[in-house]
Amino acid sequence: MIRTLLVDEQGQAISGGLELVECWRHQSSSRLWLDLQSEGELAKRQDRELLESLGCHRLAIDDAQRDRHPPKLEEFDDHVFILYRGIASFDSELNYDPQSISFFIGQRLLISYHPQPSVAVNRLFETNAATHLQRCPAQLAMRLMHTSSGIYLEHILEFEDHLSDVEDQIMARGSDAMMRELMAYKSRLVKLRRIFNYHESISSELRSGDYELFNLERDDLEHILTDLHDRFERLNSLASLFYDICRDLIDGYLAVTSHQLNNTMRVLTVITAIFVPLSFLAGLYGMNFEYIPELRTHDGYFVLLGVMASIATGLLLWFRRLRWI
Repeated sequence: MIRTLLVDEQGQAISGGLELVECWRHQSSSRLWLDLQSEGELAKRQDRELLESLGCHRLAIDDAQRDRHPPKLEEFDDHVFILYRGIASFDSELNYDPQSISFFIGQRLLISYHPQPSVAVNRLFETNAATHLQRCPAQLAMRLMHTSSGIYLEHILEFEDHLSDVEDQIMARGSDAMMRELMAYKSRLVKLRRIFNYHESISSELRSGDYELFNLERDDLEHILTDLHDRFERLNSLASLFYDICRDLIDGYLAVTSHQLNNTMRVLTVITAIFVPLSFLAGLYGMNFEYIPELRTHDGYFVLLGVMASIATGLLLWFRRLRWI
């Protein structure tokens, strides 16, 4: 699917399809946002031809069309390439479907390339994209990443409330099901933390001022970059914080479970320690030998019971002194 947004020489915003690319070529002061959603090998080949015709570097196109590639930032002769990890879907339990969104940013052109529908792209396309495009394509690209990071932040803050509920439940009545749930959250947070760390590195590099298209002498662009970096930094710190909370809850649950198991083993040890000597005495005098002298003693039975009771009482007092019971 191809969508375009053109801000012409008179400042009018026009949305359409591929036909606006030719209008943009013939208007030297116009600006264009070309959004490509590529599905299937045939669409990829067609999109590659279109990107090459617009001056995009072939290595950047290769990175954009790879199924798996970490976020990156690279500058070419006449454009900057940013590979960003966007969102196809996301919820408050951190179930998310990420996708790579590639930005080819030129003086008058922004190309966004992604394999699935993008929540951030759709949201911005339907609102005030023309305002940012009219100022500069780099600002629109920053606004797209800002919108995407806002969606990340929105759901991660919702997850904070959910995690707080899980924490209360596991302290009240922990279970293996909750343990599996926390392990799943921990795994998702590791992946999110990796993504946010990449994004924070990209925004830090853009703020360095080494990229001509991201001219920090423009106050509005500098503020957007600073705000974007702060948001990536916050996302990274929140993901790390919630990861630590999940890890601490898991460790705490395992410690409580281990303590309960130790108490059970202690009780079993006490029972075993008491009944082993009693079982020995009962077995010794229960053997079917014809001659066992003590069996012929008139009070032998009561003496044996007394000895067994003394042993049991002595062991109980000893374990009591050791604070095992």
